[in-house]
Amino acid sequence: MQATDIEVPLPARDARIAVIGLGYVGLPLAVAFASRRQVTGFDVDATRVAELRAGHDRTREMDPQALAAATGLELASDPAALRECAIHIVAVPTPIDAFHEPDLEPLRQATALVAAALKPGDLVIYESTVYPGTTEEICVPILEAGSGLRFNVDFSCGYSPERVSPGDHHRRLADIRKITSGSHPAAARAVDELYRSIITAGTWPAPSIRVAEAAKVVENIQRDVNIALVNELALVFDRLGIDTGDVLEAAGTKWNFLPFRPGLVGGHCIGVDPYYLLHKSRSAGFHPELIHTAREVNERVVGHVVSRVLGLLRGRGREPAGSRVLVLGVTFKENCPDLRNSRALDLVRELGAAGARVDAVDPWADPGESAALGAPLREAPEQGAYDAIVLAVAHAQFRDWDAARVRALGRPGAVVYDVKSVWPREAVDARL
Repeated sequence: MQATDIEVPLPARDARIAVIGLGYVGLPLAVAFASRRQVTGFDVDATRVAELRAGHDRTREMDPQALAAATGLELASDPAALRECAIHIVAVPTPIDAFHEPDLEPLRQATALVAAALKPGDLVIYESTVYPGTTEEICVPILEAGSGLRFNVDFSCGYSPERVSPGDHHRRLADIRKITSGSHPAAARAVDELYRSIITAGTWPAPSIRVAEAAKVVENIQRDVNIALVNELALVFDRLGIDTGDVLEAAGTKWNFLPFRPGLVGGHCIGVDPYYLLHKSRSAGFHPELIHTAREVNERVVGHVVSRVLGLLRGRGREPAGSRVLVLGVTFKENCPDLRNSRALDLVRELGAAGARVDAVDPWADPGESAALGAPLREAPEQGAYDAIVLAVAHAQFRDWDAARVRALGRPGAVVYDVKSVWPREAVDARL
């Protein structure tokens, strides 16, 4: 639906920007733009807005100093604040439902809020991860219906997929090259110019919105498929009594071997994005077998870890029912408080369902949120108390533990299982 170079009004270069959704993606974006121009940071969660006004970011992506330095940023939970803006950047979550189908409701609701504030000449840019065609087929009709304006006549759209890596403080927003696109050539240039003003790593103008949407899901599908390969190898080598880490280290001596490692694959990107393309592919009459199989393999890993831990317990004469198990880490990745789609949480729940008495410890996770998801947290492990110790997430607080410190947590003969393969060999009984 890319238009030719037609005359469509666009916002002035100093137009006020609205960033809708102040989570892991939206907040750093709003802060970056606010160092150069006036920005309205909007979120429907009034508590979140109040916390940010007080200088507290529960995602730990922005410290109080960074928030205070964003002098051009005004925070709001009232949709009326969007009417002052001419550029609207939507950065809301795009999860999946219980049936692994795309849940676009947050995107639809955010788009409806923008539509109510849309004016002639406005530009709407989406950062949320979607399947190809979502912007023009799902969002644009909502914008037109809610505003009474015409797409590519009265207003324009763009798509610039987020590439934020929560918890990674070495690759920040400005350090990651940004894909940009627009619904017509002038809009594409405006979107690219906008992001080039804050992205020091540069931009990559895509030829269409659909290409930019597809590129985003492919980035994470590629990782999902490669991790699925090493996860399946780990399952094979476990049956053969071979250490997967040893195999990968040996294979890695070849110059073109890709350094993927087995693990729990969750979170809001790798564990979600493949389902978006699977959904769109099926609607086009094609079933991508490799992508689907990779998802199945990665979904099986939690069950494998649970089975191995319980088997090791039985091998030492300890029945899982009533055994005390310590799980270290419940977030979806290391050094990050994000619990969305966390496979470590699934691990805690499945061990509990097998009858084990599970203690979970995580210095990054919010205790209230974790408890609501079925994994109450202890502040610290109990020394010498556990029949099994499982390192599920390699937070910095856990990575450097030596064998003595790990073993001190367990009873004599306790099982130690290292999902992340970061502890010393002498400290563990098995690893993924």
